[in-house]
Amino acid sequence: MMRENINYVTGTIYSYSFLCMRKVWLSYHNLSFEGESELVKIGKFIDENTYANQKHNFMIDNKVNIDFLKNNVVHEIKKSDKEKQMAINQIKYYLFILKQYGFDDIKGELNIPSKRYKEEVILEEGDDEKILERLRTINKIIKEKNIPEVINKSACKKCAYYEFCYI
Repeated sequence: MMRENINYVTGTIYSYSFLCMRKVWLSYHNLSFEGESELVKIGKFIDENTYANQKHNFMIDNKVNIDFLKNNVVHEIKKSDKEKQMAINQIKYYLFILKQYGFDDIKGELNIPSKRYKEEVILEEGDDEKILERLRTINKIIKEKNIPEVINKSACKKCAYYEFCYI
């Protein structure tokens, strides 16, 4: 059962769930506007050009895209610390998935090059159940026939989906 949930929830969708379930639904149903977003392009540039000596984009099940893996540490690169907790939750999700494959001695690290910031991330007691509960919520949302309502948060103004939701 748990494995079934992991197969159809990407790391991106998992992280979106901490911000906006409408974005989760749209992304899952392949309604993506991120290719047109200048902020997404900047983030992609930072991801591709920072830590250039590391192999980037380690894929798991063609769903989860780890920025890079070095010495049993999963690295996630972000352009800013604006949604830091969301990034930490995404890393914990990656650690959770790797644990399903038998990788128990692995940690995560959030890297924000513009701030020269890094933070160690580990799976703590209770995180597995929190992740499973989040997956259940996501699965419920993506199975809905109708798109969730607009949430109208300050983050919406910089979202790649802003025009779709508000204009």
